[in-house]
Amino acid sequence: MQITGTFNVDLTPADSDQNFGDHAQFGRMTLSKTFHGDLNGTSAGEMLSCRLPDAGSAGYVALEQFTGTVNGQSGSFVMQHYGVMSAQGQHLTLEILPGSGTDKLTGISGSVQIDIKDGTHHYTLDYELG
Repeated sequence: MQITGTFNVDLTPADSDQNFGDHAQFGRMTLSKTFHGDLNGTSAGEMLSCRLPDAGSAGYVALEQFTGTVNGQSGSFVMQHYGVMSAQGQHLTLEILPGSGTDKLTGISGSVQIDIKDGTHHYTLDYELG
């Protein structure tokens, strides 16, 4: 199955006592999202990032738990992010953590594509329930 829609995201810097020098700038943030469309609900999670200003690249990892409905089926699941950005482009992997589905979403698996167009975040969720 494939569903699409939009989402809003809020990132809030979190306290971090890590200092790895001037070359690599590390950050930690909490995130919250509101999803609209066939994926309808909210999520909360945490993100770790690293930015290399001299190289013009960055990377991040994140985990977030979605709670709401997928095509009208209610429950929750966890998504795991892995992103790498550079001057040549970006690569983002976002997958549903196996075994994390609850209630009517028990057994859900899949992946998410994120596109940002004109300042609006769009998602495409390819998933299976089983």
